[in-house]
Amino acid sequence: MNLRSKALGAVLGAGGAALSLSLLFSAGCGGRATHAGTVPPPANPQALRPPEAFAGIGDKKERSRALFLEASRVMLHPRCVNCHPVGDSPLQGMDSKLHDPPVARGPEDQGVPGLECTSCHQDRNAQLARVPGAPRWHLAPKVMFWEGRTPRSLCEQLKDPARNGGKSLAEIIEHSAHDELVGWGWKPGADRVPAPGTQAEFGALVAAWVKDGAECPREESRP
Repeated sequence: MNLRSKALGAVLGAGGAALSLSLLFSAGCGGRATHAGTVPPPANPQALRPPEAFAGIGDKKERSRALFLEASRVMLHPRCVNCHPVGDSPLQGMDSKLHDPPVARGPEDQGVPGLECTSCHQDRNAQLARVPGAPRWHLAPKVMFWEGRTPRSLCEQLKDPARNGGKSLAEIIEHSAHDELVGWGWKPGADRVPAPGTQAEFGALVAAWVKDGAECPREESRP
């Protein structure tokens, strides 16, 4: 073999070794790919991707995490976060400003005596007055705050009966899909931006997340 052939063989050998290392690192432990399949975001930011859109993610745990991330687009939307605040006052608007006029949650999350939530908020939207309304209008208990949460911390809270109103996962599915106060998020009235998708679509995502193991996303994951 001449010197030129030997040099070419060395280059090809080095390239093959580099390729082998690249494949090894990308595969992770056990020689399998560590990254789940990606699902393109919806063209319309107000749309929700259905559970079927995530069927291509073969790893069940990764699929469950992806389903929760999609559902979190609803739960972390201002229509929902505004009623799950950290503090003692509800929030308003897409920028989640403090409620105006000033009000307080009170001992039972329904306002204070003489200024309960239902003093202004009825069981339906008051279109002319632009006051939102739905049955049992009230704040979520303080332990159930969503304001400022990451999808992972929200997921962990949602699975904890001590911080989710004492609900089982089956009850969370039912609450998500059929509760009328939850449903207000898609029918906020006036010129308010609704939560993405529909309540039925949101309920289907939560049900699929539970079916696949109710896994929580990684801390850095975002929808």
